[in-house]
Amino acid sequence: MRYCVIEGARLLDPANQLDTVADIYIANGKIQAIGHKPSAGEIETSIDGRGKILIPGLIDLAAHLAEPGFTQKGSVASETRAATRSGFTHICALPDTKPVTDSPAVVQLIQEKAAQAGYAEVLPLGAATQGLAGEQLANMFSLTEAGCPALSNARQPIKDSYVLQRVMEYAATYDIRLFLSADETALSDGGCMHAGATATRMGLAGISETSETIALSRILLLAEQTGVRLHISQISCARSVTLLQQARDNGIQVSADVALANLVYTDEAVNGYNSQFHVLPPLRSETDRQALLAAVNNGELAISSNHRPHEIAAKKAPFADAEPGMSMFDCFLPLALKLIANGELQWSAFVNATSQIPARVIGLEHCGLAEGHYFSAALLDTECAADLSQLISKGHNIPCASESLTGAVAALFVNGAQVL
Repeated sequence: MRYCVIEGARLLDPANQLDTVADIYIANGKIQAIGHKPSAGEIETSIDGRGKILIPGLIDLAAHLAEPGFTQKGSVASETRAATRSGFTHICALPDTKPVTDSPAVVQLIQEKAAQAGYAEVLPLGAATQGLAGEQLANMFSLTEAGCPALSNARQPIKDSYVLQRVMEYAATYDIRLFLSADETALSDGGCMHAGATATRMGLAGISETSETIALSRILLLAEQTGVRLHISQISCARSVTLLQQARDNGIQVSADVALANLVYTDEAVNGYNSQFHVLPPLRSETDRQALLAAVNNGELAISSNHRPHEIAAKKAPFADAEPGMSMFDCFLPLALKLIANGELQWSAFVNATSQIPARVIGLEHCGLAEGHYFSAALLDTECAADLSQLISKGHNIPCASESLTGAVAALFVNGAQVL
């Protein structure tokens, strides 16, 4: 047997109670030994991991890959390649493509393009309703059979509570995981940022926290009634954290994630009408940011990228008219390391929120740093300056172009294959 060995790295995987400096041996796509040399075989490749950190590969629960349909913004190849720059090995692609991911044919197309690119593994999320119109149920069963780990309506509204109940009942019948965003569009339509003092001062229409919490309350009540497997995508405020805690205390099985941008920035970043900070869900108050960080550190939330690449023209309009979204794959790791360096995010919580929790949500097994597991992992150089002058994503709408950040991926493995 021929081995690849990573020598002297700090191996960090809280799920396997692993935080030690050791050598790790990989062969046939799997981890063969940790901390000791296998009794037989020879070393084929050696990677110097001294001074670096090896963690399980990051799993993204929400990313817009643009393709099919929006190739001026990005492609499966360009965006998955950019994702490897921040250590992502698996990406859940949102279904708001063109055509919408509501048929096995579109699922297969995305999977084929990802396989041809050869970077991160793409797990398409199927549309919960036909065309994401929120009225007629999509063929959920055929989408899961085609390889969708869950179904989502992206941020498109579902017509009413009756349709939402039907979606949940169908999903519960076939034990299908639902990813739902909490947004009461009757309250949020027309808004472009958090409803607070900054929005008032700048004369911009706000999106209240209640537009999220009212919708979340409805979703949680129907989930309790139907017994559906539920994941809430990208909560943005402190009250949503409280509602999720209460739901879990009442026996509702629900997971949730928060977009990294909502952990790093607040609505004050919009000062100057910088359209790079026009995102959905909106950036909220410092109180909300701290509550979300506490929930991540407590193991209650996953962290997603909410990556949405845009061409330059899409962000050139006035703030309210600019297309919402940030291109996050090029800068996700440096921004997360900034939180860690500032003492706001614990290393163990970061690994848990970007690897262990997402793996449980989508049913990925054997993806940690343990002998016999498939080797999907990122070797991080936390001291290296992050060079954001050359972006890999087609989307140049990154929020931190002028910041001095550190952190880079020295090597990345997906199911045992080195892709970076």
